[in-house]
Amino acid sequence: MAAAHGSGSIRTVAFTTPPNYAARLAHLLTLKGFKPLSAPTLIVQPTPSTVAALKPHISPPSLDLFSAVAFPSRTAVAAFSSAAADVPHPLLSPHGDVFTVAALGKDSELIDDSFVQKLCPNPDRLRILVPLTATPNALVQSLGDGRGRRVLCPVPLVVGLVEPPVVPHFLRDLEAKHWVPVRVNAYETRWAGPGCAEKVVEKIEDGALDAIVFTSTAEVEGLLKSFKEFGLDWETAKRTCPKMLVAAHGPITAAGAQMLGVGVDLVSSQFGSFQGVVDALHTEILRLS
Repeated sequence: MAAAHGSGSIRTVAFTTPPNYAARLAHLLTLKGFKPLSAPTLIVQPTPSTVAALKPHISPPSLDLFSAVAFPSRTAVAAFSSAAADVPHPLLSPHGDVFTVAALGKDSELIDDSFVQKLCPNPDRLRILVPLTATPNALVQSLGDGRGRRVLCPVPLVVGLVEPPVVPHFLRDLEAKHWVPVRVNAYETRWAGPGCAEKVVEKIEDGALDAIVFTSTAEVEGLLKSFKEFGLDWETAKRTCPKMLVAAHGPITAAGAQMLGVGVDLVSSQFGSFQGVVDALHTEILRLS
């Protein structure tokens, strides 16, 4: 494997991924020879209030009123499991119409045997659905025609930032396919605070940041909001550190970054996992070396 070195030094790559995803991305960057710099701009986690909001929808027999649950993120699956830990099992009765559990890419790894056993004693009643393309719209399309049925949607409550359009569009697309989406704020996406970009700012001011990776639109907004605390804006950052590449994990993140005024240099075409954006960045840096 070719290491991501340039001018005799290891390339430093910052990423703004929340702490619960950061170790996975840092490991992949290290394997490609990068020096990872974790600078989370968001805190993404269930809270007592979000768990309390979810429990009534999954406590027996409430979940039997739904035909599907659609998880638009890994944290949504984790939040569901966290809430389910304190309610009677199984959540679904063993008899009834097929119940669909839909998730994206590697998020589906959390829907393991333990998850299924807690959900329903009859695994034949369950359909696990993972679309080939890891986007919320692909999730909607794979669910097909809802025919007026209800789908549980555990989504984030965004705190301290403007809610990106991803979730509203997801719910709108479900309605367009004749589903009745029931939104539940199952976890919080919260700004990590004024100083969250400090390490990134220091590297930029030293001209020592080779790339930055964004894995969601909210991360970009969180970074820009923190930049203001340091008297910095994106245009100034790029002028100060012109070599800095911007990599986006998939087209939705790229479009969101562009809307916030952050130009994107490369977008991963494989975005079912972080491997795609890391591979794309590695290829581009080797090309430029």
